[in-house]
Amino acid sequence: MNVNQLESKEVFPGLKGKFIHGDQLSWAFWEVDKGAEVPLHQHPHEQMMHVVKGTFSFTLNAETKTYTDGDVVVIPSNQPHAGKALTDCVLMDVFTPVRKEYQ
Repeated sequence: MNVNQLESKEVFPGLKGKFIHGDQLSWAFWEVDKGAEVPLHQHPHEQMMHVVKGTFSFTLNAETKTYTDGDVVVIPSNQPHAGKALTDCVLMDVFTPVRKEYQ
């Protein structure tokens, strides 16, 4: 499998993802346009976000921080979170269990 050959899906305006799913987790590869926003939400999945490239403002439990190249954020299950791309960004997320809505 090659990530470059996967079909991209626009999940939110300006947020396009490619997804790989195993039995217990989903791996998301995101291209995010500057200014694109992920609205405040929560889900039962544990999540880890890695900023591969760019500057991303991220709110977790009502605390907003700015993350850049190489930063990782651990998002516990059912914790409210949101984000906004301050520049064009490349992000990776890992979710467990599998995000069925991304299949």
